[in-house]
Amino acid sequence: MNRANYIARAAVIAAIYVLVTYIFKPFGYGPSQVRVSEALTLLPILESSAIPGLFIGCLLANILGGFGLWDICLGSLITLVAAYLTSKTSNPIFGSLPPIILNAFGVPIYLSKIQGLPYWPMVISIGLGQFIAVL
Repeated sequence: MNRANYIARAAVIAAIYVLVTYIFKPFGYGPSQVRVSEALTLLPILESSAIPGLFIGCLLANILGGFGLWDICLGSLITLVAAYLTSKTSNPIFGSLPPIILNAFGVPIYLSKIQGLPYWPMVISIGLGQFIAVL
């Protein structure tokens, strides 16, 4: 695959992530969320361009989300790390663990402070939402 093809694939994945997140915006942000676009987080098992595509898509979606710089930077970084780890697996069950676990424990670190809510209930809530979206 040439570089232009790789970039084009990443751009399409990013665009789909943003579009799906935006369409389902009422469900995709906050302490109780099921971000439907997170179903795409298994793509790195099949397609390496999904790693930057998911990162850029999440970054853009988080800019639209309204939770500020913490969500834009940290949320997107969590997605990048999860996508990379998922790419190292070949089994969809194992590949689903990084986005579920990293988002469940990582996003509440900053979102609980932004929202003024306790950390552990948010871990459960976001973890459950991730489980629904990814699996």
